[in-house]
Amino acid sequence: MNNFKNAVQTNAVAKRAAVVLGLGGLLLATPLFAQSQYVYAQVLESRAIYQSVSVSIPRDECWEEEVRVRETRHGGSQTPVILSTIIGGAIGNAVGNNKSSQRVGTVVGAMLGHSVGRDIVRADSHPGTARYQTVKQCETVTEYREEERLMGYQVRYLYNGEEFTVRTDNDPGEQIRLRVSHDPVL
Repeated sequence: MNNFKNAVQTNAVAKRAAVVLGLGGLLLATPLFAQSQYVYAQVLESRAIYQSVSVSIPRDECWEEEVRVRETRHGGSQTPVILSTIIGGAIGNAVGNNKSSQRVGTVVGAMLGHSVGRDIVRADSHPGTARYQTVKQCETVTEYREEERLMGYQVRYLYNGEEFTVRTDNDPGEQIRLRVSHDPVL
């Protein structure tokens, strides 16, 4: 049991040592790879770069329009048809003097009553007086136009006696800031 405990402790110590040595090596090696500093160079020319782009502009176009509104006198109820069918059947039943003629009279009376009821509903549902109402109508219309947009600046600058060019988002003014890196050659 003691040997197992010693082995676990030794393994943990070895892992910590490896991490410490790795970090130490990384910290020591970092300055060897690159050292940066910032300097300013003289701007010889800064020219704005524009690009023509198509821009869509949606807008609502509205107008007023006269619309015919129909008013119906009847709400579409079928009650008159049902009542007239029942009444027609009852009258037809009363007309017959024996069972057979009462049945025929009931059917014929119900059919005639149904027809009368349907005519009443149709007459009631024809358009009443027509009236007009002003309604606002709108639709979206898209217009397109060409626009010149600033895309950046083409900058020509002088550094250590040599001319360089770079494209930037902003106008740097009279000087441009440069990051200069020194990399040792091993």
